[in-house]
Amino acid sequence: MFSTAPAPPLAARILVVDDREEDRHLLADFLRRQGYRLYVAEDGRDGVEKALYIQPDLILMDVHMPVCDGIAACRLLKAEPKTMAIPLIFLTAAALPEERVLGLAEGAVDYITKPFNFDEVRLRVCIHLNAYHGDAQPGGAPALASPSGSVDAAIFQAAQRRLLADLATTPDLAGLARSVGTNTRQLNEAFRKYAGVTVFDYLREARMKEARHLLCETSLEVQTIANDLGYGSAANFSTAFRERFGLSPRQYRQAPPEALEGP
Repeated sequence: MFSTAPAPPLAARILVVDDREEDRHLLADFLRRQGYRLYVAEDGRDGVEKALYIQPDLILMDVHMPVCDGIAACRLLKAEPKTMAIPLIFLTAAALPEERVLGLAEGAVDYITKPFNFDEVRLRVCIHLNAYHGDAQPGGAPALASPSGSVDAAIFQAAQRRLLADLATTPDLAGLARSVGTNTRQLNEAFRKYAGVTVFDYLREARMKEARHLLCETSLEVQTIANDLGYGSAANFSTAFRERFGLSPRQYRQAPPEALEGP
């Protein structure tokens, strides 16, 4: 059944990311014999750096790796405009349903299980490469209008996305750093570099901007807004809001529009 697969794009570039040297080279050697150009990386961080530099047409990435696992690396790649469109297939020896759901939710397009069935590998790789390229010139990734990326930029964008998706939760800094494949020091450095503030200062400002929006554009109760933005009480929320905008939430909601202009 696998012999009917469409022909792959000529000399497409594939990045294989796996901490197991044997699996890495086994897969790379097989795909190289199919006519692809192969690149390898030994963990998620190495994979992100090489993906930013190489701009491969497809990424095959192990899920369970030290330093930076596949899920964290996927988040980084999908947060970076230069790599967000590159199809990523996870490699795993134990693709449990919940693991598959998590990987697909983070942006992966497929899973390949270990040990490899090479007919399956060939088919899945070919299908996703053809889907990715469409009518694009074979062997070349579609052009993306974006600035040059970096690992720090990807870390910032991935962490920013996770913070903004759940303003009600104050994250554990170490846990947030692990979720995007880094440590707390580098995470804060990335935020200082791209936002000019620490992670928690960024979160505080994001909450205040959302609070201002909710007060102006909705009729939600102040207590509800406080809960939705992670404040333990309306009093704590009011104190933080007054410190930021000079008015209590109720005063802000009642103020005339011209009095609400500002950052």
